[in-house]
Amino acid sequence: MIQLIREPIDFQAMTEQVRRSDCGAVVLFLGTVRDLTGDKVTVALDYEAYPAMAEKKMAEIEADTRKRWPLGEIALVHRLGHLEIGDVSVAVAVSCPHRAQAFEACRYAIDRLKELVPIWKKENWADGATEWVHPGA
Repeated sequence: MIQLIREPIDFQAMTEQVRRSDCGAVVLFLGTVRDLTGDKVTVALDYEAYPAMAEKKMAEIEADTRKRWPLGEIALVHRLGHLEIGDVSVAVAVSCPHRAQAFEACRYAIDRLKELVPIWKKENWADGATEWVHPGA
């Protein structure tokens, strides 16, 4: 499952979607909006994307991850729009027969998503300044 959404990510439902009887491990990664970026106080983030391009890259990551590990299921979801501190911005859930595989596959998928998917993030700081951060930065 691959999604770009504007509403809160239902990570509990994602976890259930990837669970399978032939997989003994489910790993869920949640990326959340934190209140510090380096030494700057963050008050919110804004995410934007070109959906067709972003979803294509996410599908490539899913296919590549499936080639490398014996996945049962995988779900990649990224939120777009304005997010407050503590909001979940991205979630990756995977199931595999064994835990080491599940941890490795989940880490690979989120690392590739952050590196390759054209989703742009605007940092909104407490001093009123903003800055767009480009994918892979």
